Amino acid sequence: MRIKQWSFALSPRSRGFHLITDEILRQVDRFGGIQTGICHILLQHTSASLSLNENADPTVRTDMEEIFSRLVPERESYYVHTMEGPDDMPAHAKSSILGASLTIPITQGRFNLGTWQGIYLCEHRNRAGRRRIVVTALGE
Repeated sequence: MRIKQWSFALSPRSRGFHLITDEILRQVDRFGGIQTGICHILLQHTSASLSLNENADPTVRTDMEEIFSRLVPERESYYVHTMEGPDDMPAHAKSSILGASLTIPITQGRFNLGTWQGIYLCEHRNRAGRRRIVVTALGE
């Protein structure tokens, strides 16, 4: 069994749901030669998240942002954590709902995703900086 690991920063993005599959693949150099295994992706932040979803129609990403903005609204009177701006506490809640990591099979040296699946960076802050990712591949 081989284990390979990469750590890198994603390009900064505005609030919304962004496909990052290709950006990740550019960084991992064909999974370091691993042909069959598992790839774990960790986003090292608490106000953004990762998700696996539709990779073809960009309106899905627009709708996802709208759904989550309504599900977890800003400026609720019961929020106590407000010092970092009105988008911060909702961003933490959205991150907890969606999660900060994904595990994807590697088959024949590639992500084994469904035809219409892509990896999203779900940016929940209005003005976020670069987001750090750790990718770990295990396999043969």
